[in-house]
Amino acid sequence: QRDCRYPKKLLDSNLAMDRGKLHYIARLPEGRRLIFGALEKAESVTIFELAERFGVEDMLHAPKDTGFVASLLYYFGILTFGGVTPFGELVLTIPNLVIRKLYAESIREMLLPEGKEGSMARRVAQVLYQHGDIQPLCEFMEQKYFKVFSNRDYASVNELTVKTAFLTLLFNDTLYIMESETEIERGHTDLTMIVRPDMRQYRVLDILIEFKFVSLQEAGVDGKALEKMDEEALRVLPAVQKKQQEAEAGLARYREKLKRKFGDVLRLESFSVVAVGFERLVFSSSN
Repeated sequence: QRDCRYPKKLLDSNLAMDRGKLHYIARLPEGRRLIFGALEKAESVTIFELAERFGVEDMLHAPKDTGFVASLLYYFGILTFGGVTPFGELVLTIPNLVIRKLYAESIREMLLPEGKEGSMARRVAQVLYQHGDIQPLCEFMEQKYFKVFSNRDYASVNELTVKTAFLTLLFNDTLYIMESETEIERGHTDLTMIVRPDMRQYRVLDILIEFKFVSLQEAGVDGKALEKMDEEALRVLPAVQKKQQEAEAGLARYREKLKRKFGDVLRLESFSVVAVGFERLVFSSSN
């Protein structure tokens, strides 16, 4: 701040204790679902009142429901008070982008505990940042990440779930200003990664991704048939084509708005990603 420069890293070793707290909470019955939900969307954690007792007996024997786990996150300082709903519930939110990154990294570490897979995730993200190629990232999602997610208790998978899964792999505040559901001239983009002003000297790309979701019921196929279906057959499914068209229309609007906002400095690559169930991805580049 004194030198009027961006810090190179926003997340430093002082937050290692917070990382440990998130890993502890993820092992509680409602913990993993709540952590993912908090990252998934703003104001997603609502409770009627904060729990006040966290003694040894409470930690060992009290019901570890959503209210207990959310209260623990609040008292740990990794959720903060965000207001009250019209129904009188307390709203708890992630306090800032630094903690948001901590959530993203913690989820990735939980789901990809093996060092080899974590390294692979970083490589496919770099291919997107550096070369504008989203295919390796989508293949990694299908082959590795989605298979782990499918074993977790996420009953209501939707576009937000898919977007958040990508966000956990792509979050990079060293190179980017990371935005999810960015408001641009009264419109919303799904995931926008704008190169930080102090990083414009490097040959990394600005990224815009629009996500859509097609349920198995909408697609008219079951999971086994979907797994065996080749890419071309997947692309011509009517429900997939409809969502792709919606994504392309959204991207066209948001590209123009981003160009008006940031001008000629943008090196923008934009993509539509349609998830079919939590099994397959159909993606395309749109520039």
